[in-house]
Amino acid sequence: MLTCIARTKALQFYDFHDQIYIIADIMMGITNGQVSQVLGPIMLTLLLTTVLVQSGKVLVSPVGGSHWVSMNTLVEALHAKGHNVTVIRIEGSLSIEESSPHYTSINLKREGVFSEELLETFASRLLGIMREDSIWARLKLDIIMWKSYLWMVEEEKKIIINMFEDQQLMQSLKDAKYDMILTDPAMFLGVMLGHYLKLPIVYNVRWTDYSEAHFVIAPSPLSYVPASMLELSDRMSFLERVKNVAMYIIPEIQLAILITPTYNALCERFIGPGTSYFSLLQGADLWLHRADFIFEFPRPTMPNIIYIGGFQCKPPKPLPQDLEDFVESSGEHGVIVMSLGTFFGQLPDDLAEAIAEAFAELPQKIIWRYTGKRPSALGNNTLLMEWMPQNDLLGHPKTRAFVAHGGTNGVQEAIYHGVPIIGLGLIFDQPSNLLKMRVKGVAKNVDFATLNKESFLKTVKEVLHEPSYRDNMQRLSRLHKDVPVKPLDYAIFWIEFVMRHKGAAHLQTESRKMPWYSYHSLDVLLFLLSAVALIILSIYVVIKFFCCRIFMRKTKNKLQ
Repeated sequence: MLTCIARTKALQFYDFHDQIYIIADIMMGITNGQVSQVLGPIMLTLLLTTVLVQSGKVLVSPVGGSHWVSMNTLVEALHAKGHNVTVIRIEGSLSIEESSPHYTSINLKREGVFSEELLETFASRLLGIMREDSIWARLKLDIIMWKSYLWMVEEEKKIIINMFEDQQLMQSLKDAKYDMILTDPAMFLGVMLGHYLKLPIVYNVRWTDYSEAHFVIAPSPLSYVPASMLELSDRMSFLERVKNVAMYIIPEIQLAILITPTYNALCERFIGPGTSYFSLLQGADLWLHRADFIFEFPRPTMPNIIYIGGFQCKPPKPLPQDLEDFVESSGEHGVIVMSLGTFFGQLPDDLAEAIAEAFAELPQKIIWRYTGKRPSALGNNTLLMEWMPQNDLLGHPKTRAFVAHGGTNGVQEAIYHGVPIIGLGLIFDQPSNLLKMRVKGVAKNVDFATLNKESFLKTVKEVLHEPSYRDNMQRLSRLHKDVPVKPLDYAIFWIEFVMRHKGAAHLQTESRKMPWYSYHSLDVLLFLLSAVALIILSIYVVIKFFCCRIFMRKTKNKLQ
């Protein structure tokens, strides 16, 4: 009987139907006289294990802001499946709540001060520079972004050191015996922690500290794969390919000089000699990629990249009654939804006035998420909200267009609900995201640097009245939804797959262990070139030898 119970404990990570078959297999090995004695304990164990079906302990190391929106979707889904989820959050996080019914939290101390006021000041400064519209302004913007990035790396370095030097915390993490770690590699903390605890690692990823995720792990031919954050398509002219190669190499050099040494030192100190930032980053079992090829341009991929684009999207819920009344009052004209994300909740006063004035001339009703000063030109057709149910509004049948900054989450929601986009791409990946949408014929951009009432109104009217924008977006929506498994269910399956099998090493290629010159076969090319050169040289020497012999013989004969 003890043997049977021990065997049924192995059922913890099988689904109910698999458990039935395995129990039947166990029963086949039991004699008739033993059935009554064993059946009761086995069925009791079966009931217990089905309650625990696929139940595991998941450690989550997320990134805040918009990244948390997608990670929290996974956290809630894992909790709903019965998993025990623990989230590591930075003290004072503005987006990741300390208390939640879906997870328990571990707080890491932060030395620096981080507040909403600091974010607002930084965002305002960026917007001011972008409006200058010059090469010098672009250079200033790049410098500020790199300084900010270096500051964040230093802040993260302090957090990592504090965490790893807290022996009590690290011991408690070891003692918890987690089944895996789910992390967003846009911060390196979770990557290091996963390797330190020797846990299977799953990424919820689109960007890493290094670059766009594919460039870390997958072949990326620069002839048709645009470098990170460039407004280039997969159909590049010769000069665009020159730009693409140059803009790929420059950040690589910057990362190698400014960022990698900091992380390499942390890896050597806390993980062990011979480890490096790039090797640890590549070492995840699974990459849950927050995009798909409805969103991205087609490109090479790898077996352990699982595409879950739009997994956070869902059918709309009913709107609050007052908001529903406002939407319904739009009649046949419908509504326009505008949101520039949490980072850009407000705009310079003159831009806000220009947008408000343009909206006031439209017959549509406008719902605008805005936290700044109320524009004086605001029309009666425009409703300002500090927060709005964006997914539910985009899914409303009366929504005609979405004015957006081009963040991944918002673009994916627009695709899911089939709503065309008026783009105001500002920073990070936003311009390149909107470029992808423009190429697919579902978006039209407004130049932020030269934005005024006329240019904004013209763009909005074009997207509203040109049927191709909505038709193309509706086609993308149908393609996105025409899948055998919903992206969120697919993501949860693969997370549980990693837990069941304690990793996914069979999906990892050996390329991550190869030095760069071997990966690109430069050593083989050098060997082959050397061999060809040696053969040519040998032939040359032989021919020269025989020519010299013949010449010497002829000379000798003449002298005689």
